[in-house]
Amino acid sequence: MSARLIEIHNAHVAVVEAGAGAPLIYLHGFADVHACMDELQPFHRLLAKRRHVIAPALPGVNGSDELGDSTTVDDMMFRLLQTLDALGLQDFDLVGHCSGGWFAAEFAVRFPERVKSLSLIGASGLFVRGALIGDVFMNAQPERGVDYKSLRKMLFSSSDHPVARRYYPDIRGDVDVEVRRYQMLRFGSFLGFRPPYFYNRSLIDRLYRAKMPARIITGESDGMVPVVHAQAYASGLSGSGGKPVIIKGAGHAVHLEAPEMVAEAVSEVLR
Repeated sequence: MSARLIEIHNAHVAVVEAGAGAPLIYLHGFADVHACMDELQPFHRLLAKRRHVIAPALPGVNGSDELGDSTTVDDMMFRLLQTLDALGLQDFDLVGHCSGGWFAAEFAVRFPERVKSLSLIGASGLFVRGALIGDVFMNAQPERGVDYKSLRKMLFSSSDHPVARRYYPDIRGDVDVEVRRYQMLRFGSFLGFRPPYFYNRSLIDRLYRAKMPARIITGESDGMVPVVHAQAYASGLSGSGGKPVIIKGAGHAVHLEAPEMVAEAVSEVLR
């Protein structure tokens, strides 16, 4: 694995990468690389056995410069375009988790000719009536200053899951770790509320444009993005076969709890 800062127009983007071969762009979420750890995890390394995995940090997170005064989905898409131009990539596989899955879907419907395959893991982004996305900001406030039980329950299948406790322990962590978490939440507050709370009402009617092979993956016990959102994505993306892959016993951070199963599901569209 390597990490570097790349220069785009009037800004810098932090990138971690690993593997060799055809490029795969990975867009992260809250419980993920850049957001609460600074290196690729087992899931990402499994993908790197097949592809050159490139994971840019979202704006304002883990060393990437912020977007500036304007923070909309379109601004995020243009930042991603600038990043891809700086990397010299014209087409690639695209994978995203959580809000990164939302941005991956937004990119795929805008520029379908550049996306060879699309994999969405616990993706937000869609408005599904009667199935609201959970309030990560409320749950991110630690009780008594150090208790992250509520956040762990939202992001993982159980607040006591070993993986959940590893990434969100009930202690004050290293300063760099705490800053990464704060930066991701701050970024989420900019994009998550505009459009309202992690969805774009227009997106669901645009999914038909993304006809590339697709895989929609969710944890059976996702406490942040209800499973019906994955079903809505699968229904709208013709390349998905109409059904999401639901991993039993896993939560929102399904790629951290069941890395082998999620990597195999993604690999099916990579093949």
